[in-house]
Amino acid sequence: MTLPVRLEDVIEALELPEEWEAFLDPDSGEIITVTDEERDYLEEEDLDLEDLPEWEREALERARSATESDRMLQLPDRFEVHEWDIMRRFAGSWPHPISTQLLDAIHGSGAFARFRSTVDRLGLREEWYVFRDETVERIATDWLEEHGIAYVKGAPPKSPEGKGTSGGS
Repeated sequence: MTLPVRLEDVIEALELPEEWEAFLDPDSGEIITVTDEERDYLEEEDLDLEDLPEWEREALERARSATESDRMLQLPDRFEVHEWDIMRRFAGSWPHPISTQLLDAIHGSGAFARFRSTVDRLGLREEWYVFRDETVERIATDWLEEHGIAYVKGAPPKSPEGKGTSGGS
């Protein structure tokens, strides 16, 4: 029996650095992250794992398993989460002139920093983070439901033996 995935683990995986990838093992519910460095190692044709420390060999084997397995599900990446679009929707949720100030901030070079500065100046930091967190949670739950993956919110799910599960690397 497959245990439900912990929603917070999926959300955390969606917020990894953009160069990293995250995969979900639908059988175990485990999330495996693959760093850009691990991917570079795996692309080497003359890779000799014996020269690496045991922990690194294990991490590379997990990364290889995740990237080469047909059953592993790749979680949405930064392009699918699309932070700029989340900022645009947040801006559009406010009346004029606040929406105009926020929308102006997200155009051109330095849009992310300018947006954060504008949010702070307008005293909307808490509202922004609530909106962003709710949006990312919705992306995660939609993705899980689309793939028929059961999930729980909050404490780690319990295994049949009563032990908590661990998530990811």
